[in-house]
Amino acid sequence: MKFSTALLRAVPGAFILNSGIGKLGLDEESAAGLQQMAANGVPMVENMTPAQFGKFLSYGEIAVGSALLLPFVPTRIAGAALTTFAAGLVANYFSIDSMTKDDGIRPSEDGTAVAKDTWLAAIGLALLISGGSKKKKKSVKK
Repeated sequence: MKFSTALLRAVPGAFILNSGIGKLGLDEESAAGLQQMAANGVPMVENMTPAQFGKFLSYGEIAVGSALLLPFVPTRIAGAALTTFAAGLVANYFSIDSMTKDDGIRPSEDGTAVAKDTWLAAIGLALLISGGSKKKKKSVKK
């Protein structure tokens, strides 16, 4: 694995893993608040109880963070996991009117902290695309 790929995997991986571990044992009120916000971008999470959603979110973040950090997980798989995770976050950003300015794209003051999730999407896509490219060694004819 190239050093640049390792950095693209390690930094978001450690951040997401830490976030997931921090959500283990999330109380029902906090889980309900996160669920309500998440339902703006991913409506199907409304079908879960807050306790189910809290576990789903925590375990999901732990799985994505671990996939990024474990070197034996192929880069394409880790990139796909990060891209999927980030897509949910970005969908949330664009679904909540108060997150963007009137143009619907640029972040408002409230949305600046959430807009950073677009970076995770970009990193995930970069890993997904670069994970399949392997340089072939040229054979030297003698």
